[in-house]
Amino acid sequence: MDIWTKWKIVRITLTTVHLFVGWLLFTGTLAPYSLLVGFFFSFLIALLTYSLFIHEKEADRRALLPKVHLLVVYIGLVIFKMYVASFKVLFNVIRGDINPRIVHFRTRLKADLARVLLANSITLTPGTITLHLDDDHLIVHWLDAETHHSKYAGELIKGEFEQFLKRIFI
Repeated sequence: MDIWTKWKIVRITLTTVHLFVGWLLFTGTLAPYSLLVGFFFSFLIALLTYSLFIHEKEADRRALLPKVHLLVVYIGLVIFKMYVASFKVLFNVIRGDINPRIVHFRTRLKADLARVLLANSITLTPGTITLHLDDDHLIVHWLDAETHHSKYAGELIKGEFEQFLKRIFI
């Protein structure tokens, strides 16, 4: 068996597992019939669409296998940052002290999934909205811009998110 066939099997397996976990979360039941139907359709959909979910060139990166324990810590970090930023935005809006700006910056993350998680984390944090993500380039609307320098603004916005995502996705 050649390497491309093995990678195809891995892609189908990973897609099946992800779809089946989604099935379990949405159905909320562990009845044998539900498990059998869920696995069957997850496998069928994975056979038909695995190339859409996992790109053929992703094999050289370990982006598809995140470190789960760090991912749980990351979710806690995002929730904490959301609360802190919501109070900061609230006080700035009450005082009328806002300085909106569109910021362009780049990320050093290599994995597409890590980049999407970074963009979504920025959007979930009050006061920032990711307007566009194109490869490693992000365009963000920042409600309370503290600087006009794009690289420094990018570091302030990305903050700890990028550092954590680098550790989660090798």
